[in-house]
Amino acid sequence: MNPQLYVIEYRLHGKPASFIIRLEKMDNAIAWHWASCDAGVGIIPKFGRQQIKQVSKPMAERYGITEVKWRLAGQPSRSAPSRDTDPEASPEPAQP
Repeated sequence: MNPQLYVIEYRLHGKPASFIIRLEKMDNAIAWHWASCDAGVGIIPKFGRQQIKQVSKPMAERYGITEVKWRLAGQPSRSAPSRDTDPEASPEPAQP
């Protein structure tokens, strides 16, 4: 696998924050961990292969980290909530 650039966006005590990271793979659990590291909560490994305990979503939320989202760098940010990620989002009105 080739490392790729990812943008991680999150909120820390309600204030928006974001950063770019280069990794071989990304998923929601990894994004929550790295958002925690950026916020100063998680531990950043000193060596690429060093095994550390990842910060979980519930633990990150205890420290005020919320709304973690990630995407490949260069792809547009989704500013409006989508129905598949926000069950409270209402459908868009039909255009006449």
